[in-house]
Amino acid sequence: VLVLIQPRQISLLFLFRLKSDPPLDKGVIPWLGHALEFGKDAAKFLSRMKQKHGDIFTVRVAGRYVTVLLDPHSYDAVIDDPVSLDFTRYAQVLMDRIFNLQLPHHQGAKAKAMMKQHFQGANLVWLNGTVHKHLWALLKAETLQNQTDWKEEGLFNFSYSLLFKLGYLTLFGGEQNNNGTDPSDVYKEYRKFDRLLTKMARATLKPDEKRTAQSVRQRLWELLAPAGLSADSGSSPWLQGYRQQLQEEGADEEVQRKAVLLQLWATQGNVGPAAFWLLGYLLTNPEALTAVRREFSRISQMETSQTPLLDSLVHTPVFDSALEEALRLTAAPFITREVVQEKTLHMADGKEYLLRKGDRVCLFPFSSPQMDPEIHHEPQKYKYDRFLNEDGSERRDFYKGGRRLKYYTMPWGAGTNGCVGKQFAINTIRQFVYMVLTYYDFELCDPNAQMPEVDASRYGFGMLQPKGDLFIRYKAKSSLYDC
Repeated sequence: VLVLIQPRQISLLFLFRLKSDPPLDKGVIPWLGHALEFGKDAAKFLSRMKQKHGDIFTVRVAGRYVTVLLDPHSYDAVIDDPVSLDFTRYAQVLMDRIFNLQLPHHQGAKAKAMMKQHFQGANLVWLNGTVHKHLWALLKAETLQNQTDWKEEGLFNFSYSLLFKLGYLTLFGGEQNNNGTDPSDVYKEYRKFDRLLTKMARATLKPDEKRTAQSVRQRLWELLAPAGLSADSGSSPWLQGYRQQLQEEGADEEVQRKAVLLQLWATQGNVGPAAFWLLGYLLTNPEALTAVRREFSRISQMETSQTPLLDSLVHTPVFDSALEEALRLTAAPFITREVVQEKTLHMADGKEYLLRKGDRVCLFPFSSPQMDPEIHHEPQKYKYDRFLNEDGSERRDFYKGGRRLKYYTMPWGAGTNGCVGKQFAINTIRQFVYMVLTYYDFELCDPNAQMPEVDASRYGFGMLQPKGDLFIRYKAKSSLYDC
């Protein structure tokens, strides 16, 4: 029992609440507090807490005290403070639980700088071209030439499998089978791993699930062993550089394989689900689908088989808004910090609250700003043009409490820990959606089908995933094989 007691629980400050403390809600179950409700459906739970306590409150979750901040005007007070609030400690906990990985000598800033080098500027152009090449090959392999029959499939599996294999070939494997690893084999094992990810993160695996998780991790480590080892492995320069940095830091081969699996999840875990939601919303909203297709049709008139489509310079405001709206509805990560020294949090409304050393601070942008009805009218509804002005330009003016917001949607995080690969991910999704809508007859099996519900256990872990699927049918147009 003493092992479970947190320092805050035995401090005198805990016994006497201060006026500067956020409202505390310990729950009715000793030690566990709100852990079960939090894990079952974090969005629903935090919405209830917000109605009860306001934009800031502290909850007890499995022996830890978590202060949740839901006022986007005040987010910078957390995001911009790396001294009192530490990002890496909780990240290290998750790395150990999910990937069985410890990197005590890892230089995160150096790794991030290297990633920026490879995922931006001229190197991003090279990546876009590589994506273009692999995407053509994968789509052509999906449907046999001269095939006239419709093929039916779940949209989630279609999107996730294709984009995962695309990302794997682009960053980890090069040409298919050139390093002895078939992308389909990696995807099959990865999906088993992905289904257990939230339980691994929360340390709630059942005994049989623990055995499965360890077996799947071991298999993925074996499949990923050649990735990035040498220039002739077919892997991207970024992964080769990452491997080299790990070697310089003293990581042995086993640790490197675990770190490569971490990078596979970090780069491929969200793109496929994001593309699924976007395509799903377009297919179930005819007006949105027509608008995006109209914009794409203008681009296709300029297309040649030698020129990669839709690089970062192409202007697609309608698509950009449609994607941003899909992400607003389905991107739901936690932004978590460990309080390493006591801090007074200055809120935008002038109030001040004490953050205690040893606690955690959590932002949940899905609740606010993304689903806040004061910021986004009818937040549950998909509106493809929500982020467009009447003249077709990007809309950036959103307000809360009469004040213009800096953060009105946050699918990519913010600050120094924002997503480095944001533009690469957008370009990849855009190329994928463009090619699917341009070179396929692509439609719902049931024209009246509705979007599936989300898997509520995935709140806090990036892109949400659906409980069920949305079934589509498709067949390639002859133009796919003419290019």
